Amino acid sequence: MKINVRKRWRTIALGFVLLLLLFGGYWLAPISGQVIIMPSDTSAALLWPQMRLDPPSPIAGQTLTLSVSDVVPWTHVLLTVEGQSVRPLEPTRAGATWTWRWMLAASDIRNATLIFYRDCQTGCIERGRMVVGTGEQSAPTRSVPSKLGVVFASPTRDWHGRSGWAVELAYARLAEQPYWGVDDLAWRMQQATSKGLRVLVRVDLGQGQTLPPANDNLALTEYLQFLQRLARDERLRGVYGYIIGSGFNALDSNSLAKERPVTPQWYARVFNGASENVSHSDNVAQTIRAENSFVKVLVGPVRAWSTDQNADPRYTIDVPWLNYMNALVAALDDGARAKMIAGIPLAAPDGFALNAPARLNAPELQGRPAADEPRLDLRRREWNGAQAGFRIYRDWLAIINAYPTTQGLPVFINATNTFAPDEGIVPAQNYARGWLTSALDVINHEPQVFALCWFIDEDRSGDSRWDYFSLSKRLGRMIDAAEEFDALLKR
Repeated sequence: MKINVRKRWRTIALGFVLLLLLFGGYWLAPISGQVIIMPSDTSAALLWPQMRLDPPSPIAGQTLTLSVSDVVPWTHVLLTVEGQSVRPLEPTRAGATWTWRWMLAASDIRNATLIFYRDCQTGCIERGRMVVGTGEQSAPTRSVPSKLGVVFASPTRDWHGRSGWAVELAYARLAEQPYWGVDDLAWRMQQATSKGLRVLVRVDLGQGQTLPPANDNLALTEYLQFLQRLARDERLRGVYGYIIGSGFNALDSNSLAKERPVTPQWYARVFNGASENVSHSDNVAQTIRAENSFVKVLVGPVRAWSTDQNADPRYTIDVPWLNYMNALVAALDDGARAKMIAGIPLAAPDGFALNAPARLNAPELQGRPAADEPRLDLRRREWNGAQAGFRIYRDWLAIINAYPTTQGLPVFINATNTFAPDEGIVPAQNYARGWLTSALDVINHEPQVFALCWFIDEDRSGDSRWDYFSLSKRLGRMIDAAEEFDALLKR
């Protein structure tokens, strides 16, 4: 039997195009090595936007123009080149079409993916993309999971094939600023995920004010709108989880309104609407999940050993920081159960971020090597038996596991090092070789603890306060910590 090969391949090609249309996009045949893929959008005609390079086949060293034309006058558009954000020139209009242009270097787009986004003021939504060159990408590297991670991961760090953790920070009131803004956050997130890292993003209202002051509903609205923007932004879809504030029991995290600090009850109201009408959705958990049902929403860490705020109900170990944590989890549990009774299963947290600093000079060590500190219970008598060192994470865990809606939830140690805030000795001065190894061994035997992140790797914001904490700077005894961190990744 004779087979018409040409007819057969024509049928296969037609079937491919129909499948592509069925699943919400379309394909334009490659011209001069370019492949253009556009998502379907019911708000515009099928073949918009149109993306063109001039010249279509640039040579090395040449500057070219990317033009994007559309029949909708989108506002706040953006282009990313392999994840790096580029703002356009002023748009022009010709009849019913608007055109945005970018000047690009040929060397920057060799075998690159160019993505056109719209409405970035409320969260960038992809409108079209162009793959320049063959469009072929190397297969992703298989990474071995690790609980080890860092705050502010250096882009030059070698993770030795390990899928670790990276913690980033965003401020609602610095959304358009260099480094702290959303565009730079998206770029750092893209760099981290390209290395196989899982990214946690801590979200604060502003510098020195971690969350909206108590009963400040305008600041709450501002904060929720920013979280909605992050959750909606398609460049940030790879974020593993959002950490809601940090150290809110301490007055220096409430510097804009010290007379209205974040109480446990206010935190729970912000997080899941506790004490509010259950039909109201103006809270963090429901705001984020309405935009992104996959990202984790994590309770932020209470500041260890801070006596700035006390709270009720008191914990069995009666000290201010544990009382605050106990009251916080109790309020979150009340809010989540009230929502569940009303048929709203979106209010319980997905987990907790914890801080676990070390205390290498604790008298409770009783002469044991400082490197063994993570393995030892340092229960301080004058603190009614509260942990005085790294194992404070066990005090936090005991409180989390005491309430129905939080029992067994994963926890993430998003910041640890050998700096005890009330002692003030920086890691560059006091780090003990072997401490990180002990800490990781301990956490590897804790199934409820998913991450152990050193604060910090490298701060590129220009703030030199953290140089003596930095793995990448390697100052003083931090050279030992840096070498040990690298060895643990290779282990």
